[in-house]
Amino acid sequence: MRWKKGMLIYNKNAGNDKLERNLEGCLPVLAPHIDEFLILQTKQKGDACRYCLEYGDEMDVVFVLGGDGTVHECVNGLSPLQRRPLFGILPGGTCNDFSRTLKIPQNVHQAAEALVNGQVRSIDIGKSNNDYFSNFWGVGLISEASNNIDEQEKSRFGKIGYLLSAVRSIGGNAPFPYKLEYDGNFIEGEAVMILVLNGCFIGTNLLPFPMISPEDGLFGVAILENASLGAFLEIIAMKRSWTQNMSSDSGVTYLQAGTLTIESNRPLDVDMDGENYRQTPSRIKVLARHLSVLTPN
Repeated sequence: MRWKKGMLIYNKNAGNDKLERNLEGCLPVLAPHIDEFLILQTKQKGDACRYCLEYGDEMDVVFVLGGDGTVHECVNGLSPLQRRPLFGILPGGTCNDFSRTLKIPQNVHQAAEALVNGQVRSIDIGKSNNDYFSNFWGVGLISEASNNIDEQEKSRFGKIGYLLSAVRSIGGNAPFPYKLEYDGNFIEGEAVMILVLNGCFIGTNLLPFPMISPEDGLFGVAILENASLGAFLEIIAMKRSWTQNMSSDSGVTYLQAGTLTIESNRPLDVDMDGENYRQTPSRIKVLARHLSVLTPN
């Protein structure tokens, strides 16, 4: 592939001090394919979103070198544009979850080679009120885990840090009443976590919901009603799989939907792609095949 104008956004703080190696791994691969190449470093939170909003519609392709948070910002900067460029993810963070769903190699050099010699896929993006997400939307245990993660632990243990944080959160996570309307159906109850899924991985763990696809115009929705450690670890360890509209004796309900409204008896912190900055209630819908992404053949 060859593009007239392209942009690379990179997060200098992502990847546990591997930035120089990652840039050396991708720049010599990308540069020969782009005539005019803009390279921008993020200096503070929000920069990646701002760069995409400011320059995105001028570009033929936008690459991001960073973790899930930087990818999330770019998705929020590109999704509102009338003319959206191709989007390529170079996994430079701790978990790089959505890149795993797209089967992008986790080595940055190999990822760059795979993308410039790859194919274009049109993928779904989730919209929650006025924000966007690519991988997941969640409340309850998942947002508590994100709030409680120890940054030193994350740096030292990487992906394991997320699981340790989640396990620590379980004990103090009381069930919350919820009301869920989806595609004309209505359910209510109590849960300790609700996940709206467009991707297949959280914290590098492959989720046991085989029907999830970022190209089918539907979310997977998982409701964890049982606060036990066993139920949570059963999901992470993939000891069983769930299918549409199926409840399990471990307290997990799984369904699929294109639009949802989620209400709770009190505002709950919302985690989107690992970032907490909104609260319920939330109106969520699939934007079908909204972004064109580069993926390996």
